[in-house]
Amino acid sequence: MDHKQDILRILREDARLSNEEIAQRLGLAEKTVASTIKKLEKDGEGLNLTWEVRDGILNHQTRTIPHTLEGKIVRLSDKIAYVNSDIDDAIRAMILDEEDIPVELRRTLGFTTRERLDHLIHDIISNSMGRNDIIMSDETAEALRDLRLFMFEHVYRNPVAKGEEVKAKTMLEQMYYFYMDHIEQLPAKLLKMLDEGEDKGRIVCDYISGMTDKYAITKFKENFMPQAWKVDGY
Repeated sequence: MDHKQDILRILREDARLSNEEIAQRLGLAEKTVASTIKKLEKDGEGLNLTWEVRDGILNHQTRTIPHTLEGKIVRLSDKIAYVNSDIDDAIRAMILDEEDIPVELRRTLGFTTRERLDHLIHDIISNSMGRNDIIMSDETAEALRDLRLFMFEHVYRNPVAKGEEVKAKTMLEQMYYFYMDHIEQLPAKLLKMLDEGEDKGRIVCDYISGMTDKYAITKFKENFMPQAWKVDGY
């Protein structure tokens, strides 16, 4: 039995779901879900990924750990990169000041982004040397967890940041209706899916959902913001 469409439908609703969660929803074996997703890429040809790569992707989350050293490095690197990047973004957006971060966390991890990165990276290296594992010291791991909790409370759920969601929702809705009326502006690969009978609205949603924040804003400006004429340099 072909479960491809059911799996695609669920992934379109929430692409963050794990294979296990998809399997539970559909009453399938997790291996069935994994093999189906593997075949969906590249127009059904699959990506020919090794077990190690697939394991790293599957376990690239908080509650599970990859089996390979490479996967563990990528998992920790991502945690370090995004929390510090979000701190920088929050400071630039004036949602947060460096001094707002609890002083006990700053004493452990560092008082600037550069100091935090230096401490976290060297902590992992020094605690992983000579071991068949990639780990942090208990003190640093706990401080990083507490820093993430602080970010959830003061940044990710901050009313100022949340207030932008109304604008973002309106922007995405307008883009949806624009591309529904101008479907010809979508990439050729998506237009091919339309010719093959895929739902038009779903194709437009797939296109928009694949955009980064910056690219979505750029496309919105292109489609909705008029360009001022320049006359004599003005």
